[in-house]
Amino acid sequence: MTPALVLLALYGAALLVLGWLASRRAASSPEDYFLAGSGLGTVVLFMALFGTNCTPFVLVGVPGRAYHDGAAVFGLNVPIVALGIPLSFWAVGVPARRLARRLGALTPAELFARHLGSRPLGLLLFAVFTLYTLPYMATAVEGASRSLTAALQLDPAHAPLAGAAVLAVAVGYTSLGGMRATAWTNVLQGTLFLGFMLGLAFVLPSRLGGLDAVFASLQEQEGARLFERPENGLYSGGALASWSLVISLTVVSFPHMLVRLVAARSEAALRRVCVLYPLALVALWLPAVLLGLLGRAAFPGLEGRASDQVFTRLVEEVAPAGLGAFGLVAVLAAVMSTLDAQLLTLGSMLSRDVLPGRRDARAEVRAGRAFAVVVAVLVFVLWRLAPSSIFAQAAVAFSGYVTLFPLLLLGLRWSGSSAGGAILGVLTGNAVLWLAMGAATGPAPAPLTPVWGGLLPAAWGFLAAAVGTWAGSLALPSPPGRSSGERAAAAP
Repeated sequence: MTPALVLLALYGAALLVLGWLASRRAASSPEDYFLAGSGLGTVVLFMALFGTNCTPFVLVGVPGRAYHDGAAVFGLNVPIVALGIPLSFWAVGVPARRLARRLGALTPAELFARHLGSRPLGLLLFAVFTLYTLPYMATAVEGASRSLTAALQLDPAHAPLAGAAVLAVAVGYTSLGGMRATAWTNVLQGTLFLGFMLGLAFVLPSRLGGLDAVFASLQEQEGARLFERPENGLYSGGALASWSLVISLTVVSFPHMLVRLVAARSEAALRRVCVLYPLALVALWLPAVLLGLLGRAAFPGLEGRASDQVFTRLVEEVAPAGLGAFGLVAVLAAVMSTLDAQLLTLGSMLSRDVLPGRRDARAEVRAGRAFAVVVAVLVFVLWRLAPSSIFAQAAVAFSGYVTLFPLLLLGLRWSGSSAGGAILGVLTGNAVLWLAMGAATGPAPAPLTPVWGGLLPAAWGFLAAAVGTWAGSLALPSPPGRSSGERAAAAP
């Protein structure tokens, strides 16, 4: 048995054991299954959030983008993300946690449906969350299947089997212990992923003759281009401002991230996470961008989607054999730390927000488990039918999530928000986003192509959603004197 297979078997067993241990701690109540009993302390909460952010977008998409654009990719994302994400956690996460406890809401869609007294709003949010989460999950399966087939030297025809196995394991431990299982496994996964990325960043340069030799080779090939910020495309003024908006506001709009913030044990734990998060993001993105530069030096001439192979090729052809086997586990850790949270969250929304009527606690938990399987099947089908660049597909999802941020912020922080305004904002924002993406022309993917005044489609979608939510709430206000608790009681 090869080292890769041994590590893979040990990793899969560890995940299932953690899921089993979590199931022994878990009660049969929906709150415990879907929110870990609202008891995530600082360390587990931080790793659950950070682990969920360790995705193939960072592992595969960012090195692939840095292969073409150079070191500028770091400045494109990290400075604004390091500030924007913690601020959004505070602005949205703190009031969401308070309100969810008061209303007994366990999902993001349920939270706003109860708060604003509108079941149609909850159904709309579920539909939009699903629209953008399923393709994002498909990018995770794509990254995992590529790495598995390459590391285990499988025939490419076996890629569907590899993807199905990844989904099956994620469904297995998630169904066993719910959010507690996903949070505990995220501690393991986030540690493995970050440790591997940092280790790779230290080891690979020496295997290529040292950083000085790598940078000299890049300068000989490309001049200073890879070490300067481009002046066009995604790096131009309006596009850069738009992308900064997208990358900083999208994370809190992920339903699987928002529900983790709601599960925090205390506001103090949530605030401590906001302090730690910027440091972790810098430690994560620096190696990812460096891998793109190392890949450019080692494998010049890759075009288009071929650059998504940079990470895999570096691990296979440059890294020491032992580290390469460990890299397979790191890829799966990145995939599953996101997949498990998304499976649980979409399953919980199907169970609580879509099915009519209420069931007893055990039946609701069983429904959540069953719907996680349904979500996994949908992801598998979408992945096989609509393959595309990981960076581009993730950019579509990120752009869509940003159209929900005005509702999240105004709905939680503005007493004048209403269900009519929320629905209008979501519909208007998404309509404008897709119109703008349809108007995008050029070689770059639609969500990354500036339109109408040099802004990305996501910026126009965000502005339309903000105006729609504000204007709609003024035009369609909630009945006078109804608090969120009264709205919740009136909601179907």
